[in-house]
Amino acid sequence: MALYSETVMDHFRNPRNVGVIEDADAVGEVGNARCGDIMKIYLKIADGVITDVKFETFGCGSAIASASMATEMIKGKPLSEALTLTNKAVAEALDGLPAHKLHCSVLAEEVIKAAVKDYYDRNGIPYDPADFPEEHDCESCGL
Repeated sequence: MALYSETVMDHFRNPRNVGVIEDADAVGEVGNARCGDIMKIYLKIADGVITDVKFETFGCGSAIASASMATEMIKGKPLSEALTLTNKAVAEALDGLPAHKLHCSVLAEEVIKAAVKDYYDRNGIPYDPADFPEEHDCESCGL
């Protein structure tokens, strides 16, 4: 059995939504030097819906694939739905990740939440702080 699925390899070799949105309505960035992966995501939002999304990732192939898949999964979705995206859903959409790379899907979930929080903060939209992680904890993903 291959270490990485064909879906992971496709999103690594041909990542979707790579880049920067200069006039983004929201920006999120997460990462940890201990993990070695850093993700940044940019959102354009209209009427509570993500109309465009771009990302930049410094990290391994699994991190790039996770960010690419996550952007595909939230594009065109309401913010409320984007907030429900889990790292498990990202990993499943990639047809699995090796156990030692699951933290990459955790980062993808966290970067989306960070961007949505940024949007709420910029626009004075109230939210429950418990819905948003403070920062990535490598111990929670086994590193």
